[in-house]
Amino acid sequence: MKQLHFKDNFWSNELTSTVGYDAIIQYHNEGKRTCKEVEDFMKARAGIEEKYAKDLLGLSKKVCGHSEMNTLKRSLDVFKLQMEHVSLAHLQLAQSMREEVRKLEEFREKQKEARKKIEQHMDALHKQKASQFKKTMDSKKIYEQKCRDKEEADQNVYRNTNNPKHIEKLNAKAQQAKLNAEEADRLYQQNLSTLGNIRDEWLKEHVYSCEILEKQANDRINFIRNTVWSHLNLLSQQSVTSDELYEEVRKSLEQCDIQEDIEHFVTLRRTGDKPPAPLVYENFYSGHRTTHAPRMPPPVNSTFIQRREPPQLQEVPVEMQSIQLCKMLATVSSGTSATASKGM
Repeated sequence: MKQLHFKDNFWSNELTSTVGYDAIIQYHNEGKRTCKEVEDFMKARAGIEEKYAKDLLGLSKKVCGHSEMNTLKRSLDVFKLQMEHVSLAHLQLAQSMREEVRKLEEFREKQKEARKKIEQHMDALHKQKASQFKKTMDSKKIYEQKCRDKEEADQNVYRNTNNPKHIEKLNAKAQQAKLNAEEADRLYQQNLSTLGNIRDEWLKEHVYSCEILEKQANDRINFIRNTVWSHLNLLSQQSVTSDELYEEVRKSLEQCDIQEDIEHFVTLRRTGDKPPAPLVYENFYSGHRTTHAPRMPPPVNSTFIQRREPPQLQEVPVEMQSIQLCKMLATVSSGTSATASKGM
């Protein structure tokens, strides 16, 4: 399939028309806008990466598992360290993105300067062509008018052949009209020749400009495509880097031994290997101690409350009670007599 090119497809039938050139310039202006939009997008993306990196770096500095111990603590320490490395990787990614933006901006400015020279030169040619075209058309009108004046003068000479004096004047006017027509014809041809030269120069410059602008369009499309491609490669590489750092955390977690951590805690902070002895029951009246197994309290909703009765006294026979009573009375009597003797 035959390739299409600018120089073969942006012409116009009108000599002063710039519609083809204007279409190419409009295309480049839109391309310049695309470059700026890609720049702004990548700048914003780099800003997001930088903010994320700083937030993640601050997060990695916070306390996480400070009171933990043994293998899990080591895993958490690795986790925090790798998160810090991930944040630094994202910060590096943001710097790489800004470097890509800088290259794209330089490329856009370089194309802008080159296109500016072409536009200035073509604009000057277009103005010169338009001015000469107008001048040529004006000289053509004058030439045509002078030719009509000459024809009219000649016809007046042929119509008035009876009066010699009048014929002489008409001949003089006809002669002057002829000279004027010849001068107008000369100016018309001169302007037309000048316009032809300007047209030839414009044709060459238009073709040259189309070739340069087409190359710029090729370069711009290729550069933007490669820039976006590189941008995606940076993101993919960041994903790979992050996963490698995450893998270090996973490896550390694989070394986390639950039973080992439990045993480490027990060994480090054990308080004893014997439970407390059961409470001893102490009888208030006898002073004897009896070990009882601990009893469960009664249910809260129980309506029956068990009462503890006092211990029963040992039953004494009647005869023994009489003897003990006599002894007590004798003791009281002797105590009273002794008190009275001391008073005397």
